[in-house]
Amino acid sequence: MGLLYLFLCFTTGAAICNFAFPGLVNMAKTDYNKSTLSFCPYLLLLPAWYLVGSLALTWAVYWTAMVFARTAEPLFWANLIVMPVAGIISVCHWFRKAGKRRAKAGKEETLRLEKSLSMAEQCLLVGIIVLAFLLMWATFFVKDSKLYIGFSVFSDFSPHIGMIRSFSYGNNFPTSYSHYAGEDIKYHFMFQFMVGNLEYLGLRIDYAFNLPSMLSFISAFLLLYLLALKITGKVGAGCLACLFFAFRSSKTLFTYLAGLPSGTGVLQALAENTAFLSDTPKEDWGLWNLNVYCNQRHLAFGLAVMFLVILLLLPRVYEMHEKVDTPLRPCIDSMKQIFFTKDAWSIADYRTPIAAGILLGSLSFFHGAAVIGCLLVLFIAAIVAEHRLEFALLAAITIGMAYLQTNFFMKGSAVSFDFLFGFLAENRTLFGVASYLERLLGILPLVLLAAFCIQKSVGKHLMLAFALPLIFAFTVSLTVDVTVNHKYIMMSCILLGIFAADVVIRLLQRRDIFIRMAGILLILMLTSTGIYDFITVMRKNTPDSAIVLDLEDPLTQWIDENSNSKDIFLTSNYAINQVVLGGAMLYQGWQYYAWSAGYDTLYRDEQVRKMYEAETPGELDTLVRENHIRFIIVDWDNRNSDAYRLNEENIRLTYQRVYKEGEGERELSIYDTQLPLFDR
Repeated sequence: MGLLYLFLCFTTGAAICNFAFPGLVNMAKTDYNKSTLSFCPYLLLLPAWYLVGSLALTWAVYWTAMVFARTAEPLFWANLIVMPVAGIISVCHWFRKAGKRRAKAGKEETLRLEKSLSMAEQCLLVGIIVLAFLLMWATFFVKDSKLYIGFSVFSDFSPHIGMIRSFSYGNNFPTSYSHYAGEDIKYHFMFQFMVGNLEYLGLRIDYAFNLPSMLSFISAFLLLYLLALKITGKVGAGCLACLFFAFRSSKTLFTYLAGLPSGTGVLQALAENTAFLSDTPKEDWGLWNLNVYCNQRHLAFGLAVMFLVILLLLPRVYEMHEKVDTPLRPCIDSMKQIFFTKDAWSIADYRTPIAAGILLGSLSFFHGAAVIGCLLVLFIAAIVAEHRLEFALLAAITIGMAYLQTNFFMKGSAVSFDFLFGFLAENRTLFGVASYLERLLGILPLVLLAAFCIQKSVGKHLMLAFALPLIFAFTVSLTVDVTVNHKYIMMSCILLGIFAADVVIRLLQRRDIFIRMAGILLILMLTSTGIYDFITVMRKNTPDSAIVLDLEDPLTQWIDENSNSKDIFLTSNYAINQVVLGGAMLYQGWQYYAWSAGYDTLYRDEQVRKMYEAETPGELDTLVRENHIRFIIVDWDNRNSDAYRLNEENIRLTYQRVYKEGEGERELSIYDTQLPLFDR
């Protein structure tokens, strides 16, 4: 049933796209300068269908499940209703398309679409699929009933798996955060909900997580390829843009090699290293390399939707530049054309901005940063664009939908716009930031400067638009943890990589052999650190270094069978273990997850201390009822905690023990607070 759900995502997405974006296939015919492209349209259509269909079906299942929230299995009823409806829509769409094809039979088309993949597209597609497979399955897979979670991703996977299992094993409606249970949900959780639903429908958890992750990753690359192709008109630039997407530019590798002691073998040092190279704060987390797409699986989904929306709106930018970028045209005439004509503001097509606004607004709780990043790009793009009220309409719908979702899921807001200059730079001054960017991005800023100089006005305009998320990251903090702004910098680097690719292709197209060699050298300098990062990701995530959990563990099965998502567990500050795998909703998990999402972890730390240190049954029971605790777990972590002195005897005298495993210090006991051993 899980595979059927994914299939319905494509077919339903096709039906929606046919109505919402009827001219979508035409985007594969020409670039933005109206030159004919040799491009297989399915490299656009399949990603678009998957993204649109996934958003539509997943939200439909979620809201339907909310209606049945008081039943034992809301997802059963939700899927029972939504999937047949999606199937009917898909069948009707297929018959409608078949009828149109028969009606057009025998008629000549003015412009045929290439249905087969070119050699470049075949190589690109195979490379992307292989890369996606290696990354996703190396970091998360099941073998012999054991779940292997990669060493470089297990920390982020703790709340991800907690949220997934809260849906596939539990009844997390209305939704709360698995590592800060009992409150609202401030985290964009809908991708995890989709995965949880796929597991509920029968897919094993690694397939449920990896298949949509791979599809999202592949979709993002293919849509970036098309965006680069339409901007530059060059297949090579599209391929290089994807290469730069995968393998980041940085001088970190060169700095590392320069710092090796004299006499050290370079190849040996590189072969023995298993840490992410770092020359800037938190770079050793793997913030900037492919590891991000392994531990934040929803990021690729968000980027793919962002690229699709940009593809849909950029024609308006080129239409305006085509009118104003004429030789010897007076500046005053250009300004009049841009700001004081009907075409500059009027809405010529309501359907596309409305549909794109709904699409982007639906992304808010899949990946909120992608929504903000996309709006930032479109804001600058709209300044010199025709029919810019279409951009405003899209933004209004997106912001309105995000506002409604935020009010429904959250109490208050998870973000606040505070000015903070410098991001993670050690010295938050203009020169300090310049030094930080030079170390972080390597030669890329110089290549982009060269690209800016040789681009026409429309190219310069787009480069400024693509750079705005980076500027935003260095000037605004949305949460208590500014580190999360790294995604905006990545968005800008990915999009600006299109113009870096254009510079390199121009060098490679020159006849001078030395200029071509310079182009090849430039590719190596722009990708060396990223390629080595990829090697490090694979080294870090071997089965021997993985966190291994037992899918058939008795503790995990007990939690699944004896609790639901309304039962809050008082535990040590767990990250990932058998308890989390069982779908337990933790009162206070590992604090960083909840703290960075905007929750008051200090308050709960104090409550945890009071409950575990309580001296009498009455004191403990009062605290338990105030905090809505259903189960209390006592294990080795509690007994050896530095945050409190465990009064295990009081817990044992207060509530009935309902589960026990292990002996001595390693004993784990679960107490049910609904089974008191004293007279309340």
